[in-house]
Amino acid sequence: MTDRSTALLLIAVALAGYGLYVAGYVPGMLMGQPVPLLVIGFVLQAVCAFAAAVGVWRGQSWAAGVVVLLGVCIAATWLIEGFILGIVGYLHALLVAVLAIVVTLIIAAYLNREHGPRIN
Repeated sequence: MTDRSTALLLIAVALAGYGLYVAGYVPGMLMGQPVPLLVIGFVLQAVCAFAAAVGVWRGQSWAAGVVVLLGVCIAATWLIEGFILGIVGYLHALLVAVLAIVVTLIIAAYLNREHGPRIN
């Protein structure tokens, strides 16, 4: 295995792990009076994380786009939690949202470099 394929495997495993982590919250949120915005946000995060993991693992060119979509879902969920619902502090929600976008763009750039157009 080369260093690049090892890095891609680690990214895929991390994305799948994050998908499992986020999906674990959904059953608990459905008990009692669920907040639809949070349920939708966490379900979207889980679906995007699993789709991105499969895309990275199989070497698909669309994987970077799904990783960006995952970052947008994470940022939106945290901003909803902080600014609309008031569950977490504003600055904490803003920090996590910005960090999610930055990490997402770094991973997407790495994936695009891996699957970008080849010039021979």
